[in-house]
Amino acid sequence: MARKLFVGGLPYRTTGDELKDAFSQAGEVATASIVTDRETGRSRGFGFVEMAQDADAEKAISMWNGKDFGGRTLTVSEARPKA
Repeated sequence: MARKLFVGGLPYRTTGDELKDAFSQAGEVATASIVTDRETGRSRGFGFVEMAQDADAEKAISMWNGKDFGGRTLTVSEARPKA
């Protein structure tokens, strides 16, 4: 079953494809998206990655949480459901 991960601390120039490529090192990525500002269209510095398998999600968290990515430190955790 797929698990959605929150990825914070992204460099503002990061693309969805770059995010997907980075997280594919941990396993199969179902989707990867960068959250953008509605008015300006610029990145807000965070996004979401959906990993195809639970084990891949755990591996991605341990691989990327607290690590440097493009000069910024990532925060990676399981995404919380919308309130």
